[in-house]
Amino acid sequence: MRTEPPTIDHTAIALLEWYRAAGVDVVLEERPRDRFTETRAEIEARAERKAPAPARANASAPLDISRSAAQPAAKPSASPTGDAAFPAARVAVPDDIAVADARERARSAATLAELQAALADFDGCNLRITAKSTVFGDGSEIADVMFVGEAPGREEDAAGVPFVGRSGQLLNRMLAAIGLEREAVRVTNTVPWRPPGNRPPTPAETLICLPFVQRHIELVRPKIVVCLGSPASKAILGSQEGILRIRGQWTTYSFGLEADEAIDATAMLHPAYLLRQPAQKRLAWRDLLALKSRLAEKSDRD
Repeated sequence: MRTEPPTIDHTAIALLEWYRAAGVDVVLEERPRDRFTETRAEIEARAERKAPAPARANASAPLDISRSAAQPAAKPSASPTGDAAFPAARVAVPDDIAVADARERARSAATLAELQAALADFDGCNLRITAKSTVFGDGSEIADVMFVGEAPGREEDAAGVPFVGRSGQLLNRMLAAIGLEREAVRVTNTVPWRPPGNRPPTPAETLICLPFVQRHIELVRPKIVVCLGSPASKAILGSQEGILRIRGQWTTYSFGLEADEAIDATAMLHPAYLLRQPAQKRLAWRDLLALKSRLAEKSDRD
């Protein structure tokens, strides 16, 4: 008996390829969610909370007895997603209140463990809705050198640890080239949640998350902080120039007015950029040697 060979659903394959090109590479739930509806519902709810309470009804107004007292009250409307069994996550509207909340939570943390717990409870950034993990930091809590990147990638989001993908492996080799072990340094990102499709974080998202990474640096108190890439340099050092212009230059990062509250800081090319532009590794090597020299000078003073 002749059987027909299995057919390939080219339409389904084309759809999957389109999803991958659009950055949809991780499935978090079984059913899609309408983020536009959820955001609109959150904005309307905030407007209702800010609106003044309605005036009390006049006691002399006639009582509406058109509906019997025995008639059950109307059931509450379904959730914006149309599925009452599907939990609706809070959708934050980035504003000054969210930034102030982030600052207060970060400032109240006295240890890295408390800061991580405060970040895990913070719901003022919408990136946490689509991210799988809150990627806090990794490495020594008393490190002499601290590296700050931009945001987690897919591998980091899955593992919950920064710099574990290809760029992280390159960073490990870069550190080993100047005699530093990954476990001896501290690594983190300006944004702890992976943006959908690995897109760059928006300025509002970076601003909301900034108090946590600033407190992270303050609690570790490294001798040197290194910003990897232009976005981290702009967020932490306030630089407005491109990374190729500011890399290799030394400045100071301050989180207070005392002398021990100022840290040497510099910017380097991000390992992900070096993977795309291998010819620029020569610049990275110069910066690594400068980092090694500056760290040796500080160790001699101590």
